[in-house]
Amino acid sequence: MAILLRILRHTFRFPMQSMLSLLMAVACTVLVLVLPGITMQFIDVIIAKNRPDLIIPTAAVGIGAILLRQAIFTLRTYYNNSLELKLTHLIRVELYDKLQRLPVKWFDSNSSGEIMSRVANDVPTTNRVIIEGVDQAIAAVLQFLIVMGYMFWHSWQLTLVTLIPLPFIAVLTTWWSRRSEPMWRESSEASSALNAILHDNLSGIRQIKAYTVEPQALETFDKASRKVGEKTMNVMRGQALVWPGVSFIAESGIILMVAFGAWSVLQGHLEQGVVVSFVVAWGFLFDPISRINTLSQTFTRGIVSAERVFKIIDTPDEANLTEGLRPDHMTGHVRFENVSFSYSDEAPTINNLTLEALPGQTIALVGATGAGKSTILNLLTRFYEPTGGRILIDGIPLDGVSKEWLRDQLGYVTQESFLFNTTLRENLQLARHDATDEEIWAALEAANAATFVRASPDGLDTIAGERGSRFSGGEKQRLSIARALLKNPPLLLLDEATSALDNHTEHLVQEALENLRSDRTCFVIAHRLSTVQKADRICVLHHGKLIEQGTHKELIALAGSYAKLCEVTFANDPRPVG
Repeated sequence: MAILLRILRHTFRFPMQSMLSLLMAVACTVLVLVLPGITMQFIDVIIAKNRPDLIIPTAAVGIGAILLRQAIFTLRTYYNNSLELKLTHLIRVELYDKLQRLPVKWFDSNSSGEIMSRVANDVPTTNRVIIEGVDQAIAAVLQFLIVMGYMFWHSWQLTLVTLIPLPFIAVLTTWWSRRSEPMWRESSEASSALNAILHDNLSGIRQIKAYTVEPQALETFDKASRKVGEKTMNVMRGQALVWPGVSFIAESGIILMVAFGAWSVLQGHLEQGVVVSFVVAWGFLFDPISRINTLSQTFTRGIVSAERVFKIIDTPDEANLTEGLRPDHMTGHVRFENVSFSYSDEAPTINNLTLEALPGQTIALVGATGAGKSTILNLLTRFYEPTGGRILIDGIPLDGVSKEWLRDQLGYVTQESFLFNTTLRENLQLARHDATDEEIWAALEAANAATFVRASPDGLDTIAGERGSRFSGGEKQRLSIARALLKNPPLLLLDEATSALDNHTEHLVQEALENLRSDRTCFVIAHRLSTVQKADRICVLHHGKLIEQGTHKELIALAGSYAKLCEVTFANDPRPVG
C-alpha cells in the first residue's frame, strides 16, 4: 500500500488531467445503465403495453447513450495515454538524476545492464499501475457499485442472490495476488540479469570474437534466457489454474440469478423485464471481475517494478556533492596526511601515505600494478573517501569542500579514454560549455590532435561513434587530453594519459603538457618512465606505501627501486636514464 500511495503521489503533479480522467470514468460508468434500462422499457412497456410508437425513441436514446459513452471513452484513453507518458518521463528523469548523484562506489556493485533495465523497463511498468491499474480499478469499482445500486433499486432479493459468488472470488484472488508477487519479483530479477549479460557481451564482443568463445557466451545467454522463461512460466501456470476457477464461480452465479428470477416471476413477485434487465446488467456487474486477472498482473508487476525503482531513488546521495565550501580559487597546494584507504575489508590499497604537492609542481606516481597509484587520484577526485588520515587542498580539508566545486577545478585524463557518441565539438565542450571553435582548435593543436580532426570529413562535427569507435586508441587519448587542456584547470590528473601514444606523438604531447605545468599542480601516473623524468618529484609506491621520493637524478643516485625500474624500462632504449 505504501508503494502504491507513493506512485499515486506522482499523479498529483497533474491534478487537472487526473481529475478530468476520473470524471470521464464516472460518466462512462453511469452510461452503462442505459442498456439494462431500455431493455426493461422494451419488455415491460413497449411489448407488455403494446406501444410501438416508443420503439424508435427508445432505440434512439440507447444508441445515443452508447455513442456518447464511446466518445467519452476515446477522450479518456487519449488523456490517460498522455498522462502515462508524462509520468513515465517524470519518473525516468528523476531516476536518471538520482543515478548521477550516487557515489562511484555504488556503481561498482551494480551492473550497467541491470541499471538500464530499471530505467527502460521498470519505470514504464511502474506507471502502468496508475493507468491500467488504478484508473481501471477505480472505473471498475465505480461500475460495480453503480450497477449494483441499480439492481438493488429494482430487487434487493435478486441482487443478493446475484452477489453470492463474490466472497469466493475475493478469497481466491486475494490468495493468488499474495502468492504471485514473489514470483513476479523473481521473473523481474531474472530479466535484469539477462539484460546485464546482454550488455556485457555486446560491450565485450571484440574479446568474445578474439578468444573464439562465442559458444560459451551463447550458452551463458541461453541459460539466463531459459531462467526468465521458467520464472515467468511459474506465474503463467498458476494463472492457468486460478482464473478459470474465478470464471466458473462468476458464471455459476448467473444460473443462480436466472433460476431465482424465474421463480420470482412465477410467484408474481417480479416483472419479466426486471429479470431480463438483470441478465443484461449482470454482464456489467461482473465485467470488472473478469478484468481482475489483467488488473492483478498489472498491480503485482507494477509494485515489484516500483520497488526496484524506488530502491535506487531512496539510496542516499553522494555526500557533499553540492554542500560544502566553495573557495574563490584554487592554488593547487595538495597534501596527504597519513592517508589510508581500502576498497574492501582486505589489505589496504593505500597505507599511511603522506606526500605533498606545492602549487605548480608535477608529482609523478610510479610503481607496479596494484601499488595504489590510480587510487590516489580517485581519492583526490573524491570518487572514494579515505578510511584514515586526511587530504588537504590549499590548507582546507578535502572532505569539507563541495565535490562539485572540487571537480570543476580538476582536469582528469584516465587511462581508458572515453568519447560519447556525439560530435567532437560536444565531446570537447564537456570541459567548457561556452568554449568557442577557436579555443577548441587551440586545445587540439596543443594535444597534437588538430591534424586528424581536420582530416575528418566533418571536422568538429564528426560523430565520434560509440565509445569513440571511429578513432584509434591514440587519437582518442589525444582528444581526451585536448578536453582537459580546454578546461584549463588548476589541478591536472593524468592517469597513463600518454600510454596509447607512439614515441613521436608522446614527445609532442609532453611538450604541450610541460608548457601547461608551469602554472598548475599536476599528478602524473605512467609506466613508461620516460614521461616522468622531468617531474618535480617522483613518488615510488609499493603495496600502497610510499617507499621512495625525489627527482629523477636523486632516485637514480639512490640506486633503489626506482633505479631498478629505470634499468628494466630503458634496457632497450637508447635514450639516457640519468
